[in-house]
Amino acid sequence: MTTITSAARLTLDLSETLQDWRRWQNAQGLSERTIKERAGILTALVQRSGISPKELDSKRIISFLSRTDITTVTKSTYFVALKAYFTWLIRSEQRIDDPTQKVPSPKRKLATPRPISTEQLSRTLGSTKRMNTRMQILLAAFAGLRVHEIAKFRGEDVDRYSATLTVTGKGSRTHQLPIAPELMLAMENWPQFGYWFPSPIYKNEPVQPYAISISIKRAMERAGVHATPHQLRHWYATTLLDQGTDIRIVQELMRHQTLATTQIYTLVSDKQRRTAINRLEFPKIEHS
Repeated sequence: MTTITSAARLTLDLSETLQDWRRWQNAQGLSERTIKERAGILTALVQRSGISPKELDSKRIISFLSRTDITTVTKSTYFVALKAYFTWLIRSEQRIDDPTQKVPSPKRKLATPRPISTEQLSRTLGSTKRMNTRMQILLAAFAGLRVHEIAKFRGEDVDRYSATLTVTGKGSRTHQLPIAPELMLAMENWPQFGYWFPSPIYKNEPVQPYAISISIKRAMERAGVHATPHQLRHWYATTLLDQGTDIRIVQELMRHQTLATTQIYTLVSDKQRRTAINRLEFPKIEHS
């Protein structure tokens, strides 16, 4: 008779739970990226607590979130993922209570936008002779694409007649975006079909997002620019706003569901503040 150890039982329970939860999330239409991220969070909590995934309590969750080695933003991400997990357990009648209701919700501070400067962008582009890296930078800075969107970019995503771009972003939502003239020109000699950045290992698969991050980051380092690839997306939003683009148009171009999210990416320059103040008209004082 084979005896299953407690550790093996825990691993089996976690595996079965993750499979069931995955099917539920697939039915919701959630992206593979979101599903994998949530699975990683639940796995980390279960491994840290040593408790079956369906028996986790508020005490273990609080201990998990009280770690000092993760940021407040990360804690908030973990909390939201766990909230979704217990909501699924309740709705699928596997549990009657939600322990996250007894857990303080981590405060998520409004992020300060950190766009790189136009001069830094110019230096970054000039630091590489690799066509792939340069195009990755251009897609981030002139189309506002995220790293994972750049990784799976295909020739079919570009309509060369209407100069529009098809992007499948967060939540598997598809968007049609106009392509900037200079970016359209840079795309001229790129393939019309297939992945632009194919995996060097797996046939007919795109490169992993982290490889895009490394490629752009190295170009930045060579240029002496201390920034992250995502700050190119910040530059895209803040430059559009600084040029007078209505914030609601920027919201559409950034593909944000709410205006509040767009405001995180926008930076009102000193010049804009000064211009706004200079428009104030001092009233004429009429003496009686």
